[in-house]
Amino acid sequence: MPDDLTTLVRPEFILVAWAAGLALVSGSVALARVVGPGFTWLVASIAAAIGVVGVFAEDSWWARFGLILLALALIWARNRQISGILQVFAGVALLIQASSGGWAPAMSAALALGGVTGEMALGHWYLVDPRLPRWMLRALAIVGIVGLAADSSVLLIAGLPSGGGTIAFWVLMATSVVLMAAVIGSLRYPAYAGVMAATGLSYLAVLTTLGGMFLGRALVAGLGPFAS
Repeated sequence: MPDDLTTLVRPEFILVAWAAGLALVSGSVALARVVGPGFTWLVASIAAAIGVVGVFAEDSWWARFGLILLALALIWARNRQISGILQVFAGVALLIQASSGGWAPAMSAALALGGVTGEMALGHWYLVDPRLPRWMLRALAIVGIVGLAADSSVLLIAGLPSGGGTIAFWVLMATSVVLMAAVIGSLRYPAYAGVMAATGLSYLAVLTTLGGMFLGRALVAGLGPFAS
């Protein structure tokens, strides 16, 4: 944990961790050759757009390096092996940048947001072609659940206070876990409706996960209405 807990809730650390998670997911999908380069063009571009906030932080060398790698990955998107490797290294670089706000919260946020958002984005390719193998969608849902559990544990150890705000935090995080578990259940249904339901559920999970991330960190840091 960082010595100054207010860094936990600074948007740039959460956003850069989110970008790191997306870059790692996009790189993994490219290396697995599940779908074509369109997924890289979409998700790596989103990761770069989110991660650009890291450029304005102090000691932003790692963020700049990660964004350069993402740009190269977009250029070589049709070569999925090269692009995938570049994106994985970009994710690591962005994660190092996000770790300025603490390694544990950076890694847990990257896992949770990367898994949940990657699940939602990849689901659109399955809506176009439901015959694609579904194992990657299940894997991303599991990653999201593990990340949510890890992030909740990190914030609990950091010192969540008692009160209504903490109850709201647990409701948001539990809802996210339930939604991702429902995604896995929906994917067991072999028809098109299964993927459609999974994608819709992951949309909701993105919202509840982001809400839980910011609320939990504000509670721990004691900012705004949560100041002691």
